[in-house]
Amino acid sequence: MSIFRRDRVGPGRVSVGEAARRTGHADTRGGADAVLLDVREPHEWQAGHAPRAVHLPLSALAAGAGLPAPAQARPLVVICRSGNRSRQAAELLLARGADAVDVVGGMRDWSAAGLPVVDARGQDGTVA
Repeated sequence: MSIFRRDRVGPGRVSVGEAARRTGHADTRGGADAVLLDVREPHEWQAGHAPRAVHLPLSALAAGAGLPAPAQARPLVVICRSGNRSRQAAELLLARGADAVDVVGGMRDWSAAGLPVVDARGQDGTVA
């Protein structure tokens, strides 16, 4: 056995298209059972996020914060700006027993794919 072998399996990774399908943001029929969990900081969230996403900054999650009520006991699709923080958050959530995957490319790819982004007032948002 190699000393470099990792016995722990990391979280799954999904494309923005798969994330949209799993969370009901894509034009699909059924199958939308997951919650999109945005782990960016408040100023990023306020500038633009996916409609119906739930917000919990990675900094709060790492400090031990629990999941917001709408995200509890549901599959989680974790997103950030580019995919780095969401990967960390998904690993933390998996360690806590949650069913979580992270989104490759994050909100930058979400927006580039033409998926909806709204600001804190519900108007057209931007990815900060």
